[in-house]
Amino acid sequence: MKNFRGQEVLALVYRLFLVFFFYQMARFLFWFFNQELVKVDGISEYFKLSYYGTAFDTTAILYVNSVFILLSIIPIVINTKKNYQKFLFFWYFITNGFTYAFNFGDMIYYRFSQARLTSAVFSVAKNESNIGKVFFNAVLHNPFVIVSFILMMLFWILLYKKMKVEEEKPKNLIKYFASSVAILCVIALLVVGGIRGDFKHSTRPINLVDANKHVSNPLQGNLVLNSVFSFFRTINTNNFKLVKFVDEKFIEKEIKPYKLYEREVEKKPNVVIFIMESFGKEYSGAFNKDTKIKDFVSYTPFLDSLANESLIFTNAFANGRQSIHGMSSVLAGIPSLTDAFTSSPYSNQKIQSIVSVCNDLGYDTSFYHGAPNGSMGFQGFGNILGFKNYFGKNEYNNDKDFDGMWAIWDEPFFQYFAKNIGKKQPFMSTMFSASSHDPFKVPEKYQNKFKSGPLQIHAPIQYTDYALKKFFETASRQPWYQNTIFVITADHTNQIHYEEYQKAMNRFAIPLLFFSPNPKYNLKGIDDRFAQQIDIYPTLADLLGYNKKIRSWGRSLVSDKNEDHMIIHSDSINEQIVIGNYVYIFDGKDVTGIYHKTDLALSKNLFSKNLNPEQKLGILKTKAWYQDYMDRVINRKLY
Repeated sequence: MKNFRGQEVLALVYRLFLVFFFYQMARFLFWFFNQELVKVDGISEYFKLSYYGTAFDTTAILYVNSVFILLSIIPIVINTKKNYQKFLFFWYFITNGFTYAFNFGDMIYYRFSQARLTSAVFSVAKNESNIGKVFFNAVLHNPFVIVSFILMMLFWILLYKKMKVEEEKPKNLIKYFASSVAILCVIALLVVGGIRGDFKHSTRPINLVDANKHVSNPLQGNLVLNSVFSFFRTINTNNFKLVKFVDEKFIEKEIKPYKLYEREVEKKPNVVIFIMESFGKEYSGAFNKDTKIKDFVSYTPFLDSLANESLIFTNAFANGRQSIHGMSSVLAGIPSLTDAFTSSPYSNQKIQSIVSVCNDLGYDTSFYHGAPNGSMGFQGFGNILGFKNYFGKNEYNNDKDFDGMWAIWDEPFFQYFAKNIGKKQPFMSTMFSASSHDPFKVPEKYQNKFKSGPLQIHAPIQYTDYALKKFFETASRQPWYQNTIFVITADHTNQIHYEEYQKAMNRFAIPLLFFSPNPKYNLKGIDDRFAQQIDIYPTLADLLGYNKKIRSWGRSLVSDKNEDHMIIHSDSINEQIVIGNYVYIFDGKDVTGIYHKTDLALSKNLFSKNLNPEQKLGILKTKAWYQDYMDRVINRKLY
């Protein structure tokens, strides 16, 4: 056995087995910390999902350990020497320890992103100067995750050291090298197959969408995956690809990518859009009157009171998972799919949006966000959309009001906003709030003003709601106020308390409110139709009397045309599109699931061989919309 390297191969197998074991431990901890978000029906289902996750673990483990494997079996005679084994030890734990931490980071990050870690994190991080602070704060507020990681690593090291390779010198170099070459060839074949996911030459390597092949609920795909796989598999990937499912006539008839509204407006109204950081629908009483949640508590008393004087949509959804996704959806009507449009190679193009519409109508346009200029990529994307002015932390120019982490506190920045806009009319201004964000703090002077709730975010939500109240108090005294339309919505959801909002669809549920003190705009009432962020742009274009065609996948929510709706969002693995009475799960090639729209948990897949006519048409519409989206994004036809 000495010449055939038995103990070295056995040690390698053992060490790789440890990686598999600890990846399963990380999977369990990921589920344990997020079990209210990823529902599993008993132990047997959990083990089934874990078993399917092994294929994704294999790919991730081989990505990380390919060099270690080569170093372990390469025929250089010194493999069994003590110093060489010590070198392997450090290589093994540095590479595995660093990447293994991705899984633990996701135990925290998943609660906010609703998706496993991908390389898109680079596009977010490059615009931030406070990543170190954010990381330290996450560690501080989630000690159990960090302790778990440390304990896992210590236990891993202990088990690794249980098997030692004894030093030995090969006696027959010919047999030594011959056996090594044979072993290398076999292991290389296994590594290639493991990274691809199988050994079939005709099959593409597995990717994120394959995680949903064996799950009963789309959210469980995130349990099948691991963060190392999702990160590495998305590096240098581009899921924006032209497809051809239907002819253009079908798209024109069924998708209607261009809208025309013909409303006569004598005096153009001003427009103020609030995109509220993390303001999930769950936190607001006005949007939960019909949910029948026992002992429901609202954390937005002002928004609730304003809703009584507004047109509100109680079944509205976000079209993305992150703040920058909210900006493109709300202002430009462009949802983010598996890959975000804003971090794609195609984001830098001419885009029709509510900004371009207002510019065309002679409006003064501006964007406000209290973070350092450039944060979140807002300034760059704002320039693409055509905002004439950008106001950030630099323009505010008073660091005494800085929260120390992200931005100027909402209350003073909202006051700055109220007093600074309207110098030229008509105007369209967008405010992106900041304070209702991790680490979920409020200014020191308000520490005892707001009631605590079961979630960390509840106090900051109340603070931002209070800041909104103070804004309206100041705005109501301005000469532009009476002829202004206000829109209030969220960029995405955040922490979840009530079981109702743990349902797959409700993970995207946000408030949507239109208000004007001017009764001529008739913005009052409660509308329970499905709505979404990408409906805001066409709705405003309609209200402004922009009587030209606009490119829009959304619809005007105040039009009397009774347009068909398509609600679009992505869980980062699949696209989820609501058409008529059904939700269609689409992986970029085929519809893999169909759920009734009342099944917000996406618990009962209705996909079968015997589809009804509406479902068959829905599948075609899903593919047609996806085809049109890819065509317009890639071929730069967003104007």
